[in-house]
Amino acid sequence: MQNARDVLTPEALSMLVTIHAEGSFAAAARSLGMVPSALTYRVRQIEDALDVLLFDRSSRQAKLTVAGAELLREGRRLLDDISAVANRVKRVATGWEPQLTIAVDSVISRSTVLELCEAFFALNPPTRLKIREEVLYGTLEALVSGIADLSIGVAMETNTNSNILGERLGDMHFIYAVAPHHPLANAPEPLSDVLIQQHRAVAVADSTQRGNALTLGLLGGQDVFTVPSMRAKLEAHLRGLGGGFLPEGLARPYLETGRLVSREVERPSRVIHVSYAWRADTGGAQGRALQWWLQQLKSPTTRKALLDRQASN
Repeated sequence: MQNARDVLTPEALSMLVTIHAEGSFAAAARSLGMVPSALTYRVRQIEDALDVLLFDRSSRQAKLTVAGAELLREGRRLLDDISAVANRVKRVATGWEPQLTIAVDSVISRSTVLELCEAFFALNPPTRLKIREEVLYGTLEALVSGIADLSIGVAMETNTNSNILGERLGDMHFIYAVAPHHPLANAPEPLSDVLIQQHRAVAVADSTQRGNALTLGLLGGQDVFTVPSMRAKLEAHLRGLGGGFLPEGLARPYLETGRLVSREVERPSRVIHVSYAWRADTGGAQGRALQWWLQQLKSPTTRKALLDRQASN
């Protein structure tokens, strides 16, 4: 006796679909160009392998049993999957990557990234997208380690690795901000480091896994509340759980409504040079998905939106 894997071939599943569609073995045999006895024998082989009856033989119609209906339902799904895989392979052969993984720093506008994803999917590409949220050095590390193909929001130079190429995304300006009920909200300006050090800072944890974590804007000996993302840092500021520097674009709508207060500090204004980077292919060729994203990132409007449009995140 043959086992189920031997008999449940795409051809056999298509045959069952035809029998159900035609309504009888005789009509299905004519449609398939087979003699009825050969078709009946093939169905018996499947039934024997599964040890179930697929069709009710009590009438002249090819009526599915409960087991037959389930096999037909799953069989159609498998046939669709096979067709999808075949189409996908054909399209990947034209230069599209099977998957593109993009590491996005938490300072980057999520709404803008999703708008880019929407435009990418409108192309109906065979490439699957995977977005990873990273922080500080982790954004570059995901690229260097091979986890990501493209990193957006790299906050350091990328020329230390010959396999990494990068371009400037722009400058991100940070402001010191606290909730209006925070003790520093009414302190005399400019705020000194000595005064700031007496109050808890909210910091975003570096997502690196290799021990090269970066720490930005913190003072030695200062109490620190560490959160996993820039959005979480904003929430902590709004609740008065601490103070610190926030991207100006992210803080702007809350400053305008009074939910945050901007404070002048003695230390120099904080500006981070933000880049995007990608891994260079050893053969010099880029997949079409990566090419599309790099083309979008050349747009000054897109770059500005990625850095500034934080309010709708």
